[in-house]
Amino acid sequence: MKTSPYICPINNKKTMGFFSWKTSDTDRSIANQYSNRPTFTVHMITEDGQVFTEHDYEGYGEFGGKDFYELVAELNGVTEGTAQEKRLKAIEICFKDNPSGDYNGKFKYPKLVEVLPSKENWLKRWKDIPYPETCEDQGYFYTGEEDENEYR
Repeated sequence: MKTSPYICPINNKKTMGFFSWKTSDTDRSIANQYSNRPTFTVHMITEDGQVFTEHDYEGYGEFGGKDFYELVAELNGVTEGTAQEKRLKAIEICFKDNPSGDYNGKFKYPKLVEVLPSKENWLKRWKDIPYPETCEDQGYFYTGEEDENEYR
């Protein structure tokens, strides 16, 4: 996950960079609403059936009102502290000895999908869906050539 500072096009202030993933089921980069790519509906799902649906990703890890890393904290038993403290603990969990922060089998992690599994076969489908990987373009910094060919 790249987190270099940038100047926000909305308020012209220096802030941390966008971050994003590729969807688990389609391997599609989750573009944020400020990029030159269109956004699309993404569901953040958990093995126990929780669903957080986002229709217009902003680029900062929140899906359907739920922060990705807060959810990672909850899934891994972090119950105490403020929302920010839980989020920081989850980031520590994900990135400890793991430079990408992507799922490595050592912690629980949600999946990001375009197509929701049905409730009838949730667990079977869950096992078949890969975990999401970090988007190297951060959901925003796409090359012009890539966009010209894919999004006309």
